[in-house]
Amino acid sequence: MLTGRCECGAVAFEVKHVRDTVTVCHCSQCRRTSGHLWASTHAAFDDLTFTQDSGLRWYVSSETAKRGFCAKCGASLFYRMNGERGIGIAAGCLDVTNGLRIGKHIYVASKGDYYPVPADGDSFEEG
Repeated sequence: MLTGRCECGAVAFEVKHVRDTVTVCHCSQCRRTSGHLWASTHAAFDDLTFTQDSGLRWYVSSETAKRGFCAKCGASLFYRMNGERGIGIAAGCLDVTNGLRIGKHIYVASKGDYYPVPADGDSFEEG
């Protein structure tokens, strides 16, 4: 069982299993909501249990997806496509990240001009 939380603890969770790879998204929306880029692993939504959700809010970020964040500390925590059985979980909010590795970079065509395309995984111009 893995655990994770936001900075202030108003959102905390347990998850049975996460994918061992991290996808790094460089799209402009992810850059704006995270402050740089979005790095997430993935899990089945049914494997996720909230142990604290008083701060959890969902922002409908597009017609196809929503983002979960903490209303108290502002931490960006989750990304979920409408109708999807899984959920993207910010890799940085997990308490233990042993065994996780970068799997791919997506939307690198939209990345910020202030950094190079990372070479630590496959890169895709789009998703």
